[in-house]
Order: sequence, then C-alpha cells, then structure tokens
Amino acid sequence: MHMKKTLSTIILLLSFGSLHGSNLRVYQENKPEKVLYETSNQNKIRKILQPVNVRFEQWNASKPLPKEFQQKDVLDAYKGDVDRLCKQFGYQFVDVVRMNSNTPGKEALRKKFLREHRHGEDEVRFFVEGSGLFALHIKDKVYLIVCEKGDLLGFPAGYKHWFDMGENPFFTTIRFFTTKEGWIADFTENGIAANFPTYVSKMRPK
Repeated sequence: MHMKKTLSTIILLLSFGSLHGSNLRVYQENKPEKVLYETSNQNKIRKILQPVNVRFEQWNASKPLPKEFQQKDVLDAYKGDVDRLCKQFGYQFVDVVRMNSNTPGKEALRKKFLREHRHGEDEVRFFVEGSGLFALHIKDKVYLIVCEKGDLLGFPAGYKHWFDMGENPFFTTIRFFTTKEGWIADFTENGIAANFPTYVSKMRPK
C-alpha cells in the first residue's frame, strides 16, 4: 500500500483535437459578468494556471476501446497512466462512471454537483469520453474549465469547486480516491455557482 502524498498542484489535462476543444475562462469571484481571460491555447493555459500551481498533461489509450466497453476495458486501456498516478499520489481506489441523458436521477445529480463544495481528499477525474465543466474557486478568482475526451482534472483536498454536466450529460470518467468511501462533499452553501455560466454539453459555457 502506498503512502498518500499531498497533491500540491491541480492536475489538468487538456486536449485540442476534438470539435470544440478544452477551454479556460477566468473571472473575478465577485464579477461573474466579466471574463478576465479566455483561451483554448495550451501554452497560454499553462502560463495562466502556473501561478495557482496548475499543471497539465495528456493521456492516450494504449489500446483501442471496444464500442461497448466495461470498466475493466477502460482501466486496461489507460493502465500505464492510472498506475503511475496511483503510485505517485497514493490513490487506493479507482473506478469508472458513465453518465448520459438516460441516466436515472440526472437532474438531481446535476443540482447536487452544481453546489459549491470541497472534499477531504484530492478530486481526480479523467474523461474517457464526453465532456463537462469544472469551476475552481481559488482565492478571489473563479476558473471555468471545459473538460473533454482525453482530459484529466485533479485538485487538492480543500479546493472549493463545482461541476456542471449540462442538461443532457454525456461522459465516462475514471475516478481516483484514497479510500473506498468515494465521493464525500462538504458544501459551502454560499450560492456562488448560481452566478456563473452553466454548461451546454459538448459546447462552450452559456
């Protein structure tokens, strides 16, 4: 068993080969009507996120996934990177979650994820397919990050954030945890998420 290491940076993997591409928008926390900065350029994203200890890298499947894949297929396809991340940060539990417009209770799940919250452990998500919008509330800034296929997003315990999967969700993600308790949230209840753009699946924030 590996000892857990503190993840001192947000790990953000951005891909640019899809139709829309990953995207970063930066706002002042109290001025959601004004975008301070927006880019889909990898080098510029890296430069903007470095001051808040963000790094990004890209994963590729080591073998193709079948059309109808199971959790084992996904984990086998990305085994090298999954094992590397678990060894580096001491993650003990990995699973695969699929969500689409037919998923029961999707409205309630979206409402829950849209409330700003934080976790007692790192949050790490790799997008095998589909897309979603993460919002990171770091100090006095809000960073909206569109994640798509090939993107990994991870951030340290205690970071305030929310996630929007859109009204018609479509994504498959690999999740990393230090314990089998999985997703446990501490909601801040400050309502900030309602002030910022929501997500239209596979499109920019609207």
